[in-house]
Amino acid sequence: MPVTRDSQQVALTIAGSDPSGGAGIQADIKTFTTIGVYAGSVITSLTVQNTQGVFAVKPVDPAVVKDQIDCVLHDLNVSHIKIGMLGSTAVAKSICNALADFSGEIIYDPVLVSSSGQQLIDLEGYDAIQDQLLKVCTVLTPNISELSLLTKMNCTNKESYLAAAEVLLQEYASLRSVIITGGHCTNMQNCITDYLLTTNGTSPHVKQTEISHPRIKSHNTHGTGCTLSAAFTAYHLLTGNDAKAFHKAIGYMDAVIKKSVPFKIGHGTGPLVHHLM
Repeated sequence: MPVTRDSQQVALTIAGSDPSGGAGIQADIKTFTTIGVYAGSVITSLTVQNTQGVFAVKPVDPAVVKDQIDCVLHDLNVSHIKIGMLGSTAVAKSICNALADFSGEIIYDPVLVSSSGQQLIDLEGYDAIQDQLLKVCTVLTPNISELSLLTKMNCTNKESYLAAAEVLLQEYASLRSVIITGGHCTNMQNCITDYLLTTNGTSPHVKQTEISHPRIKSHNTHGTGCTLSAAFTAYHLLTGNDAKAFHKAIGYMDAVIKKSVPFKIGHGTGPLVHHLM
């Protein structure tokens, strides 16, 4: 049976552009495509980066960001939006304005600091994120450092991670799930544990799921955070279920990291080889 235009759901990524192709919208589009989901994209920032680091961030005019979003939403059947790097407070506010009437899924990967330590949004932007953006998100996918920044809590062990995530779920009514990624946790050298905390919005009970898996030794991990949140977005579009999407996204990550191990792309932390999935 042919797929009609109206039945073809679209995942839209709203994020920064990585000219080296490893992170940002480039990683998101590759992930959506290899999982089997049609991808749209809105650029929030132009970055100067490669595998060796992020050297500059140039936010796009906020009005242009809003126009990009409006243009896509008025034409394509977008059911899922994944938000990544914002770049500036003004861009964050323009995204919130553009999504005020959007009723689909909004998955936010709070890309606040790059793996190399480069700050990716101004300090005022943190307030804009908490005042506006988190109020419209349905799923949040922070790593442990980002979880600490968003909650202003000292996240040093499992109990503190889960407590911080529950604070976010209680504070923001639209937020249904928080995925905590353990890949950046330095005190678990041989094992990574990722957590999914979910509430149905009508009960104070929070359901917790965790997946522990061996840490894969690889120099090619540039864009892993972007890829995980994009994989969750795509699998949620296909399954409509947070737990299923979480498990499938972790499986996708393990597979793409393993496939990437033997490759050398660039002179720093190499990217993932999505195209081989």
